[in-house]
Amino acid sequence: MDDDSAPLDPAIARFVEHLRVERRLAPRTLALYEPALRELQQHALSDRIALRDAQAHHLRRWTAKLRERGLGSRSIAITLAAWRGLYAYWGRERLVTHNPVDGIRPPKPPQTLPKALPVEQAVALAEAKSTSESAVLRARDHCIVELLYGCGLRVGELVALDLAPGPAAQGWIDAGDATAHVLGKGSKRRSVPVGGPALRALADWCAQRAEFARAGEPALFVSQRGTRLSAPQLRTRLKALALAAGLPTDVHPHMLRHSYASHLLQSSGDLRAVQELLGHANISTTQIYTKLDFQHLAKIYDAAHPRAKKR
Repeated sequence: MDDDSAPLDPAIARFVEHLRVERRLAPRTLALYEPALRELQQHALSDRIALRDAQAHHLRRWTAKLRERGLGSRSIAITLAAWRGLYAYWGRERLVTHNPVDGIRPPKPPQTLPKALPVEQAVALAEAKSTSESAVLRARDHCIVELLYGCGLRVGELVALDLAPGPAAQGWIDAGDATAHVLGKGSKRRSVPVGGPALRALADWCAQRAEFARAGEPALFVSQRGTRLSAPQLRTRLKALALAAGLPTDVHPHMLRHSYASHLLQSSGDLRAVQELLGHANISTTQIYTKLDFQHLAKIYDAAHPRAKKR
């Protein structure tokens, strides 16, 4: 639809220059906006209407054409952002009296279900022995898996844990109270219970942590250099552990959080409790696990019920 050879309308070109020089938009963003603006210009030419005279019904029709072409929701959202920005700029320049793109929204992207491990694979990973020759590394990695799966922590929450509570600590584990205290998204604190296997793994790791940790290092989990373990380092270790455990899929930290939530919901059916444990601000975020739970039940039905499939 867009014609790269056609020159941009001078008023549109000034907007692009404004984005580049004054707004300092990233080159990648500009590279996405300019074709979108060319397409808008082409729509107006095809409909024989001046862009400054376009009304909301014109913009809705042109947006519908984007959908007909098969553009995804993200691409449409970027296109609408470019169009909306142009009319907002023209409004400040008193070239238009209103923004015809206001109120037009891209289609909602399809909701993808989070990937969770089956219970037996999650347990196998938690119980797997690291192939590392270092007993200290084995203890650390085992403790990490137990806390990710046993507490549903985000990777950022886990690596931010300190050995002990304090004014600067973002999170810590109270072994005596069997509770993990973490700082989640939006700087919201929450406390989650820590199970027996995770507490035993924690005790084993803490008994050996001094072999790695530098003097005065507050982090609970440290690398072999003695400083706080980073999220990328953790992801790499977890992937290696999953391969060593024979799991047939790549495993990342958030997959263990999804597994934690899904398995809790399958067993308890208590959506509100799972919401609290995960630290979700809105129940709608947690509700995706009900779909994952139904998917699990549907697989059981397909495998077990004599009328599940056509004979």
